[in-house]
Order: sequence, then structure tokens, then C-alpha cells
Amino acid sequence: MNTKYALEIKNMSKSFRLPTEQSSGIKQAFINRTKGIMGYKEQQVLKNISFKVEKGDFFGIVGRNGSGKSTLLKLISQIYTPDFGSVKVNGTLVPFIELGVGFNPELTGRENVYMNGALLGFSKSEVTKMYPEIVEFAELEEFMDQKLKNYSSGMQVRLAFSIAIKAQGDILVLDEVLAVGDEAFQRKCAEFFAKIKRDKTKTVILVTHSMGDARKYCNKAIMINKGEIVAKGDPNLVADAYSEMFLNESDNKNTESEKRFGNGSIRIENIKHKLTKDKFVIDFDLESNTKKALKDVTIGFDFSINRDVITGFDTRYMDETSVIKFRPGEKKHISAEFDNIFGNHEWELDMNITTDLGSNIADLIKPALKFTSNNIRYHSVFKVLNKPNITISDMPGKK
Repeated sequence: MNTKYALEIKNMSKSFRLPTEQSSGIKQAFINRTKGIMGYKEQQVLKNISFKVEKGDFFGIVGRNGSGKSTLLKLISQIYTPDFGSVKVNGTLVPFIELGVGFNPELTGRENVYMNGALLGFSKSEVTKMYPEIVEFAELEEFMDQKLKNYSSGMQVRLAFSIAIKAQGDILVLDEVLAVGDEAFQRKCAEFFAKIKRDKTKTVILVTHSMGDARKYCNKAIMINKGEIVAKGDPNLVADAYSEMFLNESDNKNTESEKRFGNGSIRIENIKHKLTKDKFVIDFDLESNTKKALKDVTIGFDFSINRDVITGFDTRYMDETSVIKFRPGEKKHISAEFDNIFGNHEWELDMNITTDLGSNIADLIKPALKFTSNNIRYHSVFKVLNKPNITISDMPGKK
């Protein structure tokens, strides 16, 4: 029967039994049962999931780790069977869920292509017809008669990926694979996905953590959280919902790896931050611990990825000079509001307080805090200086 849908999921649920105790034999298992010990607990992975994918869709599935995305793909690929509900696939489905599954290291690259084709349901003649395109796309013409165990991991990934995308199926199922291979191969993959997006005879179901890929390629998307669909429809809105989920989970605690230096004349205390789609706001207190007045106090912020400083600011670069002064024992509250240019990265923020325009370090914390940004609205090129709006207010000091 002709239908406009490539995939139909209706009221589907899936759970797994997780063992909670060990039984050494039939006797122990019987004793456990008589005591009411079941030996396992139910983990509900997917809960009453329903959605449809039309033919020609580039359909995105997003969600945090452990939300149920990979289980859903295995149900779609008919590797798992649902506890309840139904999965209806209309067309030939080619799954690419885990790299290298079905490969035999003792066989040659050529033999593995034919074996994978058979596992995907293609006849030998169909694989022979697809073979030249698979090898050309993988760029492995000279290596196809070598055993797979002699391939590098990158070569194996390219071959597996090429089999999946060049197999002449109607529905392509991909699990987080748009970044395989080196830069040249990734560029080739991007060109392929741009092409297949225009081909309305092909349907792609993509699981990804990259909201950039979701926005770029998908025309529809869903977000799964704790086994349930919590957002669906326009991929831009779904991507926003995904980012918003992480923005609401900032961790303000310093880490055990924190290092602190300085003469202690001024101390940074009570650091808190808030990250929104447009702004990064950090609030903290400064307290003078000396019996003399301090002038030309400066505050520095260094934002780093993997300990490489990417962007930041120092109040020495403000238009006003010598604007921060402290009386003996004085306390001030600082609020610094930065533009959110932090992209989709994990960040560390180092903070420093100096006196005499940087001559003496009063307090330096590395890192003062860590945070994760999922603001994919901004490009990955950062401003060297990210000038904040800084508000300084006096607080009651020591008596």
C-alpha cells in the first residue's frame, strides 16, 4: 500500500531488566523468590513514544546522553522489539548505529563490503553494483584486498560509513556520525548530506548532539528527555529547547582542581553565575583584608577551553582608569555581564584581582568556575576581548 510515511512509531515503550543481585544456582534463585527478591529492577527507557517521518524528510533526534535515543534507533532498525506499541518501516532501511559492527578483521576490505551488504539484506549482484561507489567514496582503492586488521581506525571508519551511505536503501539511520574521518573526508560527507537533503526519494534519520548539524540539515526534529518526547517540529525550535535544557543546569561550585594564589590583600568570595541565550552574568564579592587603602584595583577574567585562553577582559582596558578603590576592610559586590559568545563548548573561567594596576596579585583562582555553553547561535570565532557591563556596589565592611 502506498503511503507518504517512511516510518511510523505508535505508542511505543521499551524497558530493560537490570540485575540487582546474584544467584549462585537454582537453590539460591528459589530462596530469593520465596523471600520476594526478584533479582532485578525495571528500567523504563522509552515511554509511549509516537511520531511519524515522511518520505524525503531529514529527521533529527536530539537529547542528552541516557535519554533513550540509541535505544530508539535500535527499535527503528528492528534490532530490539518494543514492549508495547508498534514500529512500521515503509522501505529498505540501512542502519549505521555503531562503527564497524559486522566487520571481520580477518577478512579483506572487499570481503567485508560484501558481508556487510548481505547483513543489510542486499544480494551479491546488488552489492557488486554499489561496490565501485563505496570504494571511491571511502578513498581506499589501493587497500581493498588487505585484511581489515591492517587498516587504521580511520580507514575502518571511512569504509563502514561509506557502506552505509552508499548502500541503495530508502531510509538511512545514522547515530552521531557526521564527524568521521579527517577534514577532507568530513567535507566530502557534508557535501553528501547537502545533496541527500535535496533528494526527496531518500529519508534520513539522524541522532546528533550537534545543534549546528540539526539546524543545517534537518527539516524536522524531536527532542527526547527521560524517555519521552518533550519537543518536536521545527529543528530550530527543538535545538533552542535542547540548549535551554543545559542553560538551566549551571553548576556554580568550584572544583577540587582549583588553584589559588596571591598576597590576600583582597579576596574573591561568593562566586555565582547565570548563563542565558544572550548573556553570561557573574556575581561575586571582593573584600579588603588590609589596614591601608588600596587604589588602582583591577579585575581580570580569562575564559579558556582545555586550558587555552580564548577570550576575556581586564578592567585595565576600561575607558575609565583607577575606578576601583578600597578603604581598609571595605567590601564590594561586583556584577559583570558579558555577551554570550561562548558557542557550544565546555569552559573554565580564571579570575584575578591585582593592585597598583597589575603590579601585585591579590587573588588568582584557576579555575574560579566551570560551565557548559550550548549557545549554537554564535560562530566558533571569539572576540579576543569580550567587554562586560560592570556594576560595583558597596557592602557593609568589617567592624
